[in-house]
Amino acid sequence: MGRYQAVTLVSFFVFMGFVPGNQLHARCPDRAAVIRDSASAGIAEGVTADSLVIDKGDRTMCLYSGGAVVKRYAIALGFEPVGPKRRQGDGRTPEGRYTISGRNPESIYHLSLRISYPDAEDRHRARKVGLNPGGDIFIHGWPDSVAEKNASPPTGDWTRGCIAVTDAEIEELWRAVSVGTPVVILP
Repeated sequence: MGRYQAVTLVSFFVFMGFVPGNQLHARCPDRAAVIRDSASAGIAEGVTADSLVIDKGDRTMCLYSGGAVVKRYAIALGFEPVGPKRRQGDGRTPEGRYTISGRNPESIYHLSLRISYPDAEDRHRARKVGLNPGGDIFIHGWPDSVAEKNASPPTGDWTRGCIAVTDAEIEELWRAVSVGTPVVILP
């Protein structure tokens, strides 16, 4: 998806009232600041997320509360990070407008928040070309095997299409993000 298409998509989300416009202006472009923010103290107890905005190009996720960025996170994506998810097994992270549709405290990735991919449009687009759109897209922590084996955490884009943060960060998100929270994933 080109920048023009991304701007059109974001404008549509704002126009439709999915995410207030002021929550889309800070795209977390300074990766060094994001890494510092991610390592900084956690978000205050009792903060509730209004929305999450994920910028695949910048590998960042912003948590909004009260219309302002509360925290920025450095993220890892699917192992084929460029382009929107089209089919099961393509290793891509979806792009578009979704919600948090579930919570998994028994995840093999510490904790995980399910993203409502695929939506009706994703399923329709895949069916038109005879593909299975896939599913099981989550925001999650590191594999449990990292903690169990005292191993080094994964680096680079390593998921199968999910959005990954550290275990400490998914614990923070777990407290702040509820089912129904809007999620916008930008190219």
